Amino acid sequence: MKLLILLSRVPYPLEKGDKLRAFNHIRYLSKHYEITLVALNDEKLHPAAISTLGKFCKEIHIIHLSKFTIFLNLIKAVFTRNPFSVAYFYSWRIKNKIIQIIENTSPDHIFCQLIRMSEYVKYVNIPKTLDYQDVFSKGMDRRLNASPWFLKPLFRVEYKRLLNYERYIFDYFDNKIIISEADKKFIDHPFKNQIHVVSNGVDTKYFQQFDEEKEFDLLFTGNMNYPPNINCVSFLVKDILPEILKVKPNVRLLIAGTNPSSQVLSLQSANVEVSGWVEDMRRCYAKSRIFIAPMLIGTGLQNKLLEAMAMQLPCVTSSLANSSLHAEENKEILVGIQISDYVNHVLHLLNNPAKANEIAMNGLKFIERNYNWEKHTDKIYQLIKHK
Repeated sequence: MKLLILLSRVPYPLEKGDKLRAFNHIRYLSKHYEITLVALNDEKLHPAAISTLGKFCKEIHIIHLSKFTIFLNLIKAVFTRNPFSVAYFYSWRIKNKIIQIIENTSPDHIFCQLIRMSEYVKYVNIPKTLDYQDVFSKGMDRRLNASPWFLKPLFRVEYKRLLNYERYIFDYFDNKIIISEADKKFIDHPFKNQIHVVSNGVDTKYFQQFDEEKEFDLLFTGNMNYPPNINCVSFLVKDILPEILKVKPNVRLLIAGTNPSSQVLSLQSANVEVSGWVEDMRRCYAKSRIFIAPMLIGTGLQNKLLEAMAMQLPCVTSSLANSSLHAEENKEILVGIQISDYVNHVLHLLNNPAKANEIAMNGLKFIERNYNWEKHTDKIYQLIKHK
């Protein structure tokens, strides 16, 4: 059976959540299907991308999305009702290429990741699955509430467009999947119960504890040009860390991840290191004592928490992040609401190694029980098989 997978980014390297999810879906679905991968690309292609993905795909089509095309797309979007985040990735030139690829390969099913790619295939008369992944309207709503006044009008328009588009595009696809029950509830459609929850996983054979000298007390990882992550580390460094330093002045925080924005780079100090791109993120986990992710905005499941728990780090996070994760508070994870909660959790873990180890081991067992890529991707296989 032939499966065409349509992505807005080349799913390698795995420095962003949508890439990680797509890569693992491809990896496991390739056991059942002959895969044609079609991915847009607006940046320099990683030299190992084609060879790595070629292990799982019969054909790979990378379609370049130029900055000029993106600019025109966004200008045109002003006069439409489509979200700017959908318009960013859409052009007639690319649509014609994708339709031609579909005609040449004759897939039995199309798997489309994210609503931003759905415009390309919504009218194609082939069984289709849409991976909403996250509810982008809800993420935009949270950004709207946290944004400066001069951005609020733009974010409000985008929020309304996303909300309407998520509802509109629902009926064009045979199957719909999403990353968590929490996100599913935010889809504004009368038949949203038809959406299947397909969670992310973590490769516990790759992400496992190993000995490394502990250089940092606290760690946060992620794409450091992504607004929810920027918001998170700003809150962590400006509001939480100063209170911790009043009690333990030598505490060190590592912020690790690709493309740190100027705002993130400005957070560096004697107690805060910003690493930028890291070739092997496992070393960052291994040389840290506590993982902390006080997420205030954003949606979906935080892959960073899955990886940290698999690496046997005790994790401190927000109720927002744990609403998708569903770890048991005070047993498998520690959850904060107020600044004082995060401070007390961190100090307690630093002062009580036995408690830190208990949370870490319970977290690992939780991950092993609940977050397996093959198990979750099999749900997609079962959905496609019956369409």
